[in-house]
Amino acid sequence: MKKSPILLLSLFLATSAVAQDTPGKTGWNFGVLPAITFDTDLGFQYGGLINLFDYGDGSIFPNYYNMIYLEASHYTKGSSIFRIMYDSDYLLKGIRYTVDLSYLPDQAYDFYGFNGYSSVFNEGWVDDESADYASRMFYRFKRQLFRFKNDFTGKLGDNNWYWNAGLSFQNFKVDDVDLDKLNKGREETDSKFLKDTTLLFDIYKGAGILTDEEIDGGWVNAVKAGVSYDSRDNRACPMKGIWAETGVEFAPEFLGGESTFGKFYFTWRQYFTLKKNDISFAYRLGYQTTVFGDAPFYYQSQVIVSALRGAYSEGLGGGKTLRGILRNRVVGDGFLYANAEIRWKIVRFNFINQKFYIGTNIFCDMGMVTNPIEIDTQALKDYLTSEYPTMDYDNLYNEAKDTPHFSAGAGLKIAMNENFIISADYGKAFREQDGNSGFYIGLNYIF
Repeated sequence: MKKSPILLLSLFLATSAVAQDTPGKTGWNFGVLPAITFDTDLGFQYGGLINLFDYGDGSIFPNYYNMIYLEASHYTKGSSIFRIMYDSDYLLKGIRYTVDLSYLPDQAYDFYGFNGYSSVFNEGWVDDESADYASRMFYRFKRQLFRFKNDFTGKLGDNNWYWNAGLSFQNFKVDDVDLDKLNKGREETDSKFLKDTTLLFDIYKGAGILTDEEIDGGWVNAVKAGVSYDSRDNRACPMKGIWAETGVEFAPEFLGGESTFGKFYFTWRQYFTLKKNDISFAYRLGYQTTVFGDAPFYYQSQVIVSALRGAYSEGLGGGKTLRGILRNRVVGDGFLYANAEIRWKIVRFNFINQKFYIGTNIFCDMGMVTNPIEIDTQALKDYLTSEYPTMDYDNLYNEAKDTPHFSAGAGLKIAMNENFIISADYGKAFREQDGNSGFYIGLNYIF
């Protein structure tokens, strides 16, 4: 895909519910972001968000008593975010409660097939200036996600161990890309007009790789249970400590889902101080796999965690998992991933009665499929032979085992009161099969 230089405008307005300047912060404080942001996979974002923090009398700052997050925004490539999230250690005595209610429609959701490098990515097919051009939507389908997640965490004794539990209701609606909607306002003579042509999603459906029960989407209603260990000194940007979690998510049909399956997940994050208050090294290791049943294809990109940190927790590939690699490039029945970065808080200052710092991060990301999704390759070959004899099977699938996908890059961070963090990351993929590069502006460090 082409990645031309783009001038980005990001506006940041921070205001406070208190007027006095104190050593910490007290009362309700909030950050407002009426921003033009950019994500290589999603396009330009416009809309607004509000992040509110209740610090009470300030005795627990930079931790908070209550946090509320509201967002309504739209991306130019067809995605939208309508989200309300609440997080507190104090609403339920002795329990941290995080609830997320979201509607996430996406007109062009990324779909590169299964099993990482086993599925071939052809850049020319989506480049409208290439002689091999097929459609910019070749690796896309339409997806709408309604999500209601409730996550609970409580202490296991007087230490850093915790129990985790969750109850979620998620509805996925899957369909072909709506070309009429994307072509609205364009004439057929326009070079950007999207012609009605076969996409990868059509081929997977026609070859029977996607079953009749899953091609339209469905409900995934699940319960989750696990344990975690958390010795971080701060949630938003720890300078030291360990944050690890493991557990099982169970999605049974009797809760209204389309199928019964279970997934195991494990995530290890660790933070080291290199220079007090200023420089740290952080890394994350994650592993996830299906332990029984058959997970529907539209759920295989979901990355399971004890509690959401953003609007999306999916990949591998994209701004929250493998920066610089195509979103959802690495999808399998099981996968592992790793991120490592050095974080430097370069300068601190006070502005409009708020405490700010400007920082940077240098990172390297990696991911790969460990347990591939079973594909009837002979059915795929037969379907291509009968329906698309001019399309070479080797240009779609090569049956090779996946190998690590690598990317690296750097970022810029602007933080208010340690918790409200505007993040910009640029990542570069090591191999052309993973795309070119990615630029992401959003909130928070990725772990």
